[in-house]
Amino acid sequence: MELEIIRDALGWCGLINIGILFFWFFMLVFAGDLVYRLHTKWFKMSREQFDIVHYSAIAFYKLAFFLFNIVPYLALRIVI
Repeated sequence: MELEIIRDALGWCGLINIGILFFWFFMLVFAGDLVYRLHTKWFKMSREQFDIVHYSAIAFYKLAFFLFNIVPYLALRIVI
């Protein structure tokens, strides 16, 4: 029973993380200038640096999401 709860929680965490990734991606694609202006009020960076930071962060988030949500979820799906 406890493993099923953990599996279900990992499944819901995966869906939430996918939603966050899509939101982040769509904000950069459709409102990139707005996000860039907002961030340049806090940090001094060029548009190229802004793109590098965000796309690197998206890649890191996606990697962590797969390693810490999807892989354990699939492992529990196989075991249970």
